[in-house]
Amino acid sequence: MIPVAVIGVGAFGRNHARVYNQLQQEGAAVRLVGIVDTDLTRADFVAREFGCRAFGSIDQLLGTHSEVRAASVAVPTMQHLAAAKTLMQAGVDVLIEKPLAGSLAEADELINIAKKTNVVAQVGHLERFNPAVQATMPLITNPMFFEVHRLSVFTPRSLDVDVVLDLMIHDLDAVLAFVNSPIREVRAAGMPILSNKVDIANARIEFQSGCIANFTASRVSTERVRKMRFFQPRQYISIDYGRQDVLVFTVGGNEGSPSANPEIKVSKPPITAEEPLKAEICAFLGSVRSRNAPPVPLEDGKRALSVALQVLSQIEEHARKLNLGG
Repeated sequence: MIPVAVIGVGAFGRNHARVYNQLQQEGAAVRLVGIVDTDLTRADFVAREFGCRAFGSIDQLLGTHSEVRAASVAVPTMQHLAAAKTLMQAGVDVLIEKPLAGSLAEADELINIAKKTNVVAQVGHLERFNPAVQATMPLITNPMFFEVHRLSVFTPRSLDVDVVLDLMIHDLDAVLAFVNSPIREVRAAGMPILSNKVDIANARIEFQSGCIANFTASRVSTERVRKMRFFQPRQYISIDYGRQDVLVFTVGGNEGSPSANPEIKVSKPPITAEEPLKAEICAFLGSVRSRNAPPVPLEDGKRALSVALQVLSQIEEHARKLNLGG
């Protein structure tokens, strides 16, 4: 039985607590023992909802439940280092929500602490566990062009970070996992709309392999879209994250159904629908039990953060140019 806790129970953290509770109800060897949030009213509400105790600090949690072995860290990004550091130094395995940290220096510190304390430390890049992404991984050959859209309606959550660190980083991480090549160039533009941070952004990344990836992310859209499309030799693959659906168009292939063009066959890899967060947490708990490396280590979180920060730097440079040209 793995006693677990959730640190920070805003929108993301409450979902972590919900999934741990669900696994517990389904008979998995896990038990949610505590909720931590500086907002005690919110902590009490979530704790009552999922049948555990509420605490105002990690120290209070560990002082009462020293048996805690694993925890999800879902506090605001700028608090990731302090929260995860306290847990790891107490020997607690951690699942840290994305983005991993507010800076590369903080990401490095988290990685070093994880190594020194020998804990399991996973970063919460949720889309890696999306069944559509899992089904696509074996199909990757030599991707050469990506077109990615992640659009959401405006909500007041996650306004401590901009849209690149809030939304686009999901797709940056996925493309980096698909494309095994260093980055050659990053170009980007974006602007604030309804907050004081960038709310809509577009980035173009060129890899040394010659692959080009275009990303559009918005949290001020009138609709919700989460799609990735990419081309590789003789194939076009379309992923719908939300529908957990993959379509594969193959030129000259033997498998699949005929399309409007007789030379192109259409196929759909078999996919078993599953909540990505549940799959992510199950993978984390599996590493906690086995002591094996987690499927998405902190180094992957740092890699995605590094590219996201390059995108933000280019957005700032683009804005400066516009002002200079004003």
